[in-house]
Amino acid sequence: MLSSLFSGASGLRNHVVRMDVIGNNIANVNSVGFKRSRTLFQESLIQTLRGAGRPSAITGGTNPIQRGLGMSVASIDNIFTQGGLETSGQITDLALQGSGFFVLSDGRQNFFTRAGSFGFDGNSDMVSTANGLYVQGKMADSSGEIPPMSTVGNIHLPFGQQDPAKETTSIQLLNNLNSVATNSESALASAGTTNIDSVSGLARDGAGGIHTVTITGNQATQSTAVSAVSGLTGTETLQSLGITQAGLAEATSVSVDNASQMTYLTGLALTSTVNELISAINKVPGVEAELDTSGAISITRTYAGAGVNRNIVLASTNTDEGTGSSAPASETIVGVLFDSNPTTASFTANNGTAHDMVATDVFTPNFGSAPSPTTLQLKISETTGLVYGIDGLGGGNVSIRSNTQLAAGTATITTDDTQYSTSSTVYDSQGGKHTLVLTFTKLVSNNTWVWQASLGGSEQIVYGDKGTVQFNNDGSLNSFDFDGGGNAIGINPENGADLMVIQLDAGISGEFSGLTGFAATSTASVGYQDGYGLGVLDKIAIDPTGKILGIFTNGVTRTLAQLVLANFSNDQGLSKDGESMYEETANSGEAFIGVPGETVSATISSGALEASNVDLAEEFTGMIIAQRGYQANARVITISDSMLEELVNLKR
Repeated sequence: MLSSLFSGASGLRNHVVRMDVIGNNIANVNSVGFKRSRTLFQESLIQTLRGAGRPSAITGGTNPIQRGLGMSVASIDNIFTQGGLETSGQITDLALQGSGFFVLSDGRQNFFTRAGSFGFDGNSDMVSTANGLYVQGKMADSSGEIPPMSTVGNIHLPFGQQDPAKETTSIQLLNNLNSVATNSESALASAGTTNIDSVSGLARDGAGGIHTVTITGNQATQSTAVSAVSGLTGTETLQSLGITQAGLAEATSVSVDNASQMTYLTGLALTSTVNELISAINKVPGVEAELDTSGAISITRTYAGAGVNRNIVLASTNTDEGTGSSAPASETIVGVLFDSNPTTASFTANNGTAHDMVATDVFTPNFGSAPSPTTLQLKISETTGLVYGIDGLGGGNVSIRSNTQLAAGTATITTDDTQYSTSSTVYDSQGGKHTLVLTFTKLVSNNTWVWQASLGGSEQIVYGDKGTVQFNNDGSLNSFDFDGGGNAIGINPENGADLMVIQLDAGISGEFSGLTGFAATSTASVGYQDGYGLGVLDKIAIDPTGKILGIFTNGVTRTLAQLVLANFSNDQGLSKDGESMYEETANSGEAFIGVPGETVSATISSGALEASNVDLAEEFTGMIIAQRGYQANARVITISDSMLEELVNLKR
């Protein structure tokens, strides 16, 4: 009877413990980094009324008879499930994602917490804003590296510290030089005796320099003949010259360039004048007739060329097919005027000659080696047959023209360089700024450029100021060379700083990692240079691995320190120390200190805090269960008391 009273009392007492735990969880529902606890109960003492009996040959075994004497608290466990992240925007507010703890120290011992509300104190030490304990980590050296043997200690970041200047020693070149680029505008410098009137267009090869164009040979000439009769004034009539009606009936035809098609002269009569005859001849395409200074009729093939192909034939033929009669040749227009021995009725002008002109270009480029002399293309007029232009200079696209006709002689034509420039600020040993300009100039050779370095101030380049860059046919880099075989640019800053030695990295031969030579827009640029001027620590950033990055006013970002995290073999074995902190115990194992995201699985989120992992729904449910458990145990005590009261009343 009395044991039930003690069992009920233990139930009351321990359900109060559970309520205490639930109350603490609910109280810390908004505590940063808080991890809730849970209470586990277990049966307490056992009273054995009869032990177990062994089975025999004639009876089976019997079970033990035992009764419990109440309950006790088995454990109060910390539940380290992940809490949600709450963004704060404060860089030094840190939240952990994964298993691990921040390490804090008071100078004598370490404490461990998930509450990452940190900041900097008046001595520029990183501390917990809740209690002022020092955040632990490793400091980087002046180059931004964490030494492998560095020890864990306080993180000290003096804002306003200077970052010394670093001299530029390397420049990386990236992107493209257009393999078909041309800004090579052509211009006539001197025409000489060539009759060249205009030069225009961009040289296709893009190379700048002086083109000496030499024209040799003679122009084509026209087939020309004059009448056998001279001293004419043009007013004479055909009849007065001895042409008869029968001779006029012999129709005069003109054929051009051996054509089978003949053009007949029409509208002529015995009273027609010589001038009217000339007008009739001039109506024939490709033929020109006139009275020359001697009074003879001159007939010319207007298109120049060899007489075998470019000629004129005048003939008189009887068109009276009905009679078949024919006048003597001496009475026809052809026989009287054009045949000094009028025995035929045909006259031919075929003394023209073809041109034998040749145009040769000797190019003297501004950069690089001169190519072999080039024979250029001649342009022939479609109306005169004369050479009037030249094409093909500079690989094409340059038009060389004469308003009349070309003549033998020498002309000088200039073409501009095709250039592309990019610049970068470089730094000397004192942090002084210098503008380095790299100018690329296209050569006449395919896929080849020369480069030249220059400076914008009083500085002097003492060596390595130019060289050649060549590309393969697929656009990849072939070579990047310095004239004279060097491998760097030497610059005297002229300000007391050390001599600057800068290497240019254009990429790997056969690859596309640096400069390329595709037929696309030129975009070559300095992708990276490793120097910088003096800077002052301005602000910080913290990455997921716990590195604290210093951002300096000179644009340099350098690692200043590395936060460390701790992990345990049994984190539930940690002892709570208040203020959301824990201490290691004999059952937690020793703290394993490591790097976030590497040797410790947790990573860090800057600008956020980890919220409490308390689930109010779960806590309220547990509260109801604890309340009902308390009520039930109180009822056990009440009933036991009533039974004792009945026992006492038996005496009455």
